[in-house]
Amino acid sequence: MHTLPADHTTIAAAAHLLRQGQLVAFPTETVYGLGADATNPEAVRRIFAAKGRPVDHPLIVHIPDLASLDQWAQNIPDSALKLAAHFWPGPLAIILNKQPSVPLEVTGGQTTVGLRMPNHPVALQLLQAFGGGIAAPSANRFCRISPTQASHVNEELGAAVALILEGGPCQVGVESTIIDLSGLHPHLLRPGQISRAAIETVLGESVLISAPTQVRTSGMMAVHYAPATRALRCPSERLPELYQQLSRQHKKIGLMVSQHLVDTAPAAQILMPKDADLYAQALYASLRKLDSLHLDIILIEQPPDHDDWQAIHDRLSKASARL
Repeated sequence: MHTLPADHTTIAAAAHLLRQGQLVAFPTETVYGLGADATNPEAVRRIFAAKGRPVDHPLIVHIPDLASLDQWAQNIPDSALKLAAHFWPGPLAIILNKQPSVPLEVTGGQTTVGLRMPNHPVALQLLQAFGGGIAAPSANRFCRISPTQASHVNEELGAAVALILEGGPCQVGVESTIIDLSGLHPHLLRPGQISRAAIETVLGESVLISAPTQVRTSGMMAVHYAPATRALRCPSERLPELYQQLSRQHKKIGLMVSQHLVDTAPAAQILMPKDADLYAQALYASLRKLDSLHLDIILIEQPPDHDDWQAIHDRLSKASARL
């Protein structure tokens, strides 16, 4: 397995490996993806094996352009075309009814498929060089912290990946918003940088978030994006007391906080940005850093309860318990 800077030569090599049925990790604006030829069932099965992912958990297919949409989906509603035209390339995955040719290995046995066009130059160049759809979940072990740097992929998956394209840190830092347009009404299945309100503005209609849906998709596990170390979210006003209580028990404590909230700051204290977009960029790398320190517990200051923090609350709710 090699990690190489992404350039014309290495991207061409990555496309060649994909055609051979191998796995290639590459950067997107959200997180690093673990890619395989989405038309090759055997290659897709290698993704599940590498990640330890249950085979009924569907994968998102990354496509190079809007014109590729009907190669993967059928009965495409106008709402999907509106969203794709407005938000692609970008961190929005759209669930649609799949074409019969789409392998069930990609869709987890479902009749729907998730599609998105990533907004990252390396990802787009790889898609163009490959000339087709690339199935790509996050390049980490199942339910663990998603990778936002190439080194994270190496730590997580090692020799299971034929090539890792180095493209720098991911600029969004959390996975894409997922919207289900396969039924009569749009459903938000996973929040991301693109908000429900932004989607509703483009569609001119309400997006459901509480109504049940039969569609399974990425990131819907109760525990996901999680460190091995126990993590606990705590309101700001209760953090100093809890920290002192745990310190008296001689616990090794990590902190993810917006400001120094304890008198004696531990070495494992990370100051998190107060801006939601910057916080999202730093989230997974911060969790991963603290998880590597062999701590007893990670205390996470509860973020603001505002709409623009919805994706962060979603990821933290699956990575940690709440006090």
